[in-house]
Amino acid sequence: MGVDAVTAAFEALPRTGFLPRGLRLRAGYDGPLDIGHGQTSSQPRTVDAMLRLLEVRPGDRVLDVGSGSGWTTALLAHLTGPAGAVVGVELEPDLVRFGSANLARTGQPWARIRAATPGVLGDAAHAPYDRILVSAEARELPVALLDQLAAEGRMVLPVAGSMLLVVGGGDGPPTVTRHGAYRFVPLR
Repeated sequence: MGVDAVTAAFEALPRTGFLPRGLRLRAGYDGPLDIGHGQTSSQPRTVDAMLRLLEVRPGDRVLDVGSGSGWTTALLAHLTGPAGAVVGVELEPDLVRFGSANLARTGQPWARIRAATPGVLGDAAHAPYDRILVSAEARELPVALLDQLAAEGRMVLPVAGSMLLVVGGGDGPPTVTRHGAYRFVPLR
């Protein structure tokens, strides 16, 4: 049996290439690593769990909220392939530059990272998105991001200590399920 898509993405894009030089020897550590500006590179096991819940398909349009070092944006781009599109948004200007440079080295031009507008969640101008990954913790489910989710899309995000999977209900309300307890930096 072959390697599944998430495992293949992790093998193709190790966390090492998305960390500051001084942290690269710790890339295999299964915990969050501080990348500066109050942000972290998430625990690999957590990223794996989030990507499995998200169920990214080739050709999907994906929004990565809190792209940080660019690692999750690159993993998402690997999962969508060149038929897809991935937009990472990040508030911290130094991390936008760092993450963009890291992402550029992956050779996936269908993915990009841009500066987030303070006080504005996501990228409504280019919505809807088939998949939304949020790597920062919200206090409650953000309506602004729900509004950017395609009718039958999927969003994975930590809310008040729980990992949530939101599945669009087409014409009806979305389904929200909980998938364990997690801690993240706050969503701003």
